[in-house]
Amino acid sequence: MLGVAKDADQKAIKDAFRNLALKYHPDRNKETGAEERFKEIAEAYAILSDPKKRGEYDARGFAGVEGFSQEDLFSGINFDDIFGGLNFDSGGGPFEGFFHRRRKGPEPGANIEAELFIPLEKVASGGEEKVRLGRPATCRACHGTGTEGGAAPKKCETCKGTGRITHSSRQEKGHVLIQQISTCPVCHGRGSIIERPCPVCHGSGREEKEETLTVKIPQGVDEGMVLRISGKGMPSPEAGGAAGDLFVVVRSKSDPRFERAGADLLRQETISLTDAVLGTTLQVPTLDGSATVTIPPGMQPDAVLRLKGKGLPEFGNGHHGEMYLRIAVHVPEQLTSEERELYERLRAIGGRQG
Repeated sequence: MLGVAKDADQKAIKDAFRNLALKYHPDRNKETGAEERFKEIAEAYAILSDPKKRGEYDARGFAGVEGFSQEDLFSGINFDDIFGGLNFDSGGGPFEGFFHRRRKGPEPGANIEAELFIPLEKVASGGEEKVRLGRPATCRACHGTGTEGGAAPKKCETCKGTGRITHSSRQEKGHVLIQQISTCPVCHGRGSIIERPCPVCHGSGREEKEETLTVKIPQGVDEGMVLRISGKGMPSPEAGGAAGDLFVVVRSKSDPRFERAGADLLRQETISLTDAVLGTTLQVPTLDGSATVTIPPGMQPDAVLRLKGKGLPEFGNGHHGEMYLRIAVHVPEQLTSEERELYERLRAIGGRQG
């Protein structure tokens, strides 16, 4: 949302939010979609600027911050500190009452989340990846109305379209009015009745749809970075409403050659005891071929060698991480008679030198 790396500090997060908020605030940007984009940016900042909420998001993604209300998200933020000295036409500050405006039109659909696992080569190069998604979508036959041919459902006469039934009674000589509100038993709270259900969706207004989407992967994408695809979430619960968004969480596929640590790659190489003593050369795989690594004589177990620039590109700045090579030394468990004789001679030599 903010275009910052997962390990960005608070200053980087604050600066990114300020720049984007100034760009998309609806007092300054009248383009279609600017207001929704502004809300998303503000919510992302509200989560990342709070250590507890950020920890929940890092641990569990969007599921970790679903329970927060708008008041919870924004209560601890001093927007005057961020936007001090700027004039907004809304009066009283850029956020006053903004998130409590009455929604216009049908309620939009819910957002959904999917994970996409990509190989490290794709992390390094960036490019396009395919996501196969099965989700309910607005029925193409009835356009979400649930009625055959797409006609509007008939308003329920029992509840007059409210979906609720109110029973009123007076007690104590008419001075106390008691109202009991219950779900309409005829339309079951929908407010309308479908007399001729759509034969495709059977009156639900939705049908299961499988779709293949193309996702653009930025070079050096961080582990767990979330990519937003507008309009590919759940359909609106109301006819004519906009669909929600799809949030794709990008993960690195497990790779037998390396372990990823941010932009760095970790690998272990095991060498023989003889090579550790005398030195040797190794051909080590990298993401762009192989590299020749010189093991100097006297290499100690668990020593770490650095291959500069052989890691992954860092998101947003073009720099490359490193590859760290941990050296393990294999001590033979079984020896031939000739090998044992040579090791005995080495021990004797070592004892005389000591």
